[in-house]
Amino acid sequence: MIKKIITPTIKKRMLFFLINDMMISFFTFYLSYLLRFNFDIPLNWFDNFLLLFMILFLFKATAFYLFNIYSTPWRFFALDSFKQIVLAHIVSYIVFALFFWATFGLLGPIPRSVLVIDLFLSIFFIGALRVAKRIFIESSNSSGLATLIIGADSNGELAARYLMSQKSEFYPVAFVDSDENKISSYIHGIKIYDFKNTQNIIKKMDIEAAIISEKLPAKKMNELFDELKSYGIEKIKLMQFFESSSSKELKDISIEDLLAREPKDLDKNVIKNFIKDKTVLVTGAGGSIGSEICRQAAGYGAKKIIMVDNSEFNLYQITEELQGFNIASKLNSVLQKEKLDEIFANEKPDIVLHAAAYKHVPMVEENIECALENNIQGTINIIDLSIEHEVGTFILISTDKAVRPTNVMGATKRVCELYAMSVPPKNTKIAAVRFGNVLGSSGSVIPKFKEQIKKGGPLTVTHPEISRYFMLISEACELVLQAATLATDKEIFILDMGEPIKISDLAKKMLLLADREDIKIEYTGLRKGEKLYEELLIDENDKETKYSSIFIAKPEQVEYQEIKNKIQKIFSSKDKIKALQEMVPEFIHKRDNDK
Repeated sequence: MIKKIITPTIKKRMLFFLINDMMISFFTFYLSYLLRFNFDIPLNWFDNFLLLFMILFLFKATAFYLFNIYSTPWRFFALDSFKQIVLAHIVSYIVFALFFWATFGLLGPIPRSVLVIDLFLSIFFIGALRVAKRIFIESSNSSGLATLIIGADSNGELAARYLMSQKSEFYPVAFVDSDENKISSYIHGIKIYDFKNTQNIIKKMDIEAAIISEKLPAKKMNELFDELKSYGIEKIKLMQFFESSSSKELKDISIEDLLAREPKDLDKNVIKNFIKDKTVLVTGAGGSIGSEICRQAAGYGAKKIIMVDNSEFNLYQITEELQGFNIASKLNSVLQKEKLDEIFANEKPDIVLHAAAYKHVPMVEENIECALENNIQGTINIIDLSIEHEVGTFILISTDKAVRPTNVMGATKRVCELYAMSVPPKNTKIAAVRFGNVLGSSGSVIPKFKEQIKKGGPLTVTHPEISRYFMLISEACELVLQAATLATDKEIFILDMGEPIKISDLAKKMLLLADREDIKIEYTGLRKGEKLYEELLIDENDKETKYSSIFIAKPEQVEYQEIKNKIQKIFSSKDKIKALQEMVPEFIHKRDNDK
């Protein structure tokens, strides 16, 4: 019962502030009279004293409420809050003065100087109450880990204020910054040191934790993380600020933070003009890539988004997430051509982004016929319907595994590329976009490693030298949309994936992030269809586009009827692998016993 009474709530805080403000206001009002009359107030001035005070406080309390002063907890009281107190006072005293004069003195006399004196006294004492409590809270919260804040900018200031204003396991004791103009100055009483002296500061002040308040490129973040670890800092956090609100939180550095790249030539205006007011159809809309494309299409102002997926759960998730946007969720397989035809006829999409495919390499190796049907025939269905219904732009989401494929999944995507490049497009612009692994996707190694770390290991890597390209899902999808704006006549666009990363190095870094270097890495051997490295470019003749992040593969001359015949042979042949190899000569199938 007692705990319930003392537990803070919004109503209790408002009542507490209201009572305290009334007591302070009464004191300052009386003190103003004392100062005005040299501490000898004539008795006749007390006749209307209480009435004037009650009316003035009513105006003051109302102004405080309207300026949200009673909604600010003590621990978040800052300069902006004090400004609000000053403004609320000025407004309330002006309104009181106007009210007093409008009543033609019916309330009785009041010395004008009393109002001026009381205004300043009230601001001082009411502000002092909140500042005093804030100082007390901050001093009582100084028992956390000695923490270094990296970045003495506005975000660093917010990070320090946030940590000092609440009970946290971290307490800021120093800033470091590379800006020489900031060195030796203070923020909230915390000294700013030269970033070059970070190691000495950590040692001198027994610093146990670090918080990065700056938004850094992945490469710099990686270097900083390794540097801090080498200095013995075990707890390293990011202060995350949300643009849509004033909220902030501490988060662990993730592997995505260390690998993410910002596209250097992303043109959001071009993408917006391409998507805005268009009806966009996305297949595989519940998958990692498809769902992100749906989110971005919504963000770029699509008129309507048609989401097609054969997984009820995945489609439900993205449908729930995009509630409020103009969407249509179609539980449909890309193999159900008649139902797809109805969707195209009814919705009349302007843009089709085909992300539906079976992508998990070992799973596809175990289910070759299903993968051939879904990946190849499903793609043919979507391309043919796009052409038949005069869709403006069709984009095939392809993969780096389509380049000199060693597995069935890659070979099927190469077949899809060949079909897309050969089919008569009529009024539809057709293109494919090829890229590597995306961070955090359902088929990515990263969620697998996270789960293995959670279980205590070991981390399983197929080969010490295996490497892959990685890209953020959001980055990949925006570049897909940007590539789509370049589509004119059967291009294969290739996204710049940066440098390939060794999976063993990735595993080591994730163990370091999780502070679980005790977990071992086990090498299990290459799986069916797996190769040591992926390729994005077939040869050196690929063309640059106006965007440095996007290339165009060397154009190929492929005959439509020949492609159709070879695809038909794949489906009718008993030896599917051989038929695939006849159509994709560079396809060398890797099996478990292949070295």
